Amino acid sequence: MQRSSRKTRFPPRPGASNANVTSAIGMKETVGRLRVRRNSLFTQTVMWITGLICTAFLLGSLAQAWSNSQLMQQVDAAQQKLQQIHDQHNRLVQAANYYKDPGVVESEARQQLGYIRPGEQPVVIIGANNQRQQSALRHTNSAGTSAYWQEWWYTFFGD
Repeated sequence: MQRSSRKTRFPPRPGASNANVTSAIGMKETVGRLRVRRNSLFTQTVMWITGLICTAFLLGSLAQAWSNSQLMQQVDAAQQKLQQIHDQHNRLVQAANYYKDPGVVESEARQQLGYIRPGEQPVVIIGANNQRQQSALRHTNSAGTSAYWQEWWYTFFGD
């Protein structure tokens, strides 16, 4: 019951009515009210423009952060590639230093190319499953050797 018995403390002002009502009864708005209305419109415009400028700055900052992130990813990828190239370079330098040793060069020449020193006799061990290759090698060597000596014969003694 207390709600219905409540009264407003301040009585309504006669000039505080709606503008449409005042113009309907022939009263014009007061100068003060027009000034307040203009100030309110100006304030709203300034607030909107300020909000738009802040939004533009925020979007610009986000775009710059995204761009920086992309650049950092590219830098990380380039650094990883550089590290891989440094590792490969180090391996190649170690291999070059390893092969500078004359003993290593001789060992590689003997194992991979089958080179022998002058005066040494090569021994080739062929398994049982390579009988065909062995007979083919003997045929080739005997034909190559006879042709070799024949060339020398013709060189020194002629036909």
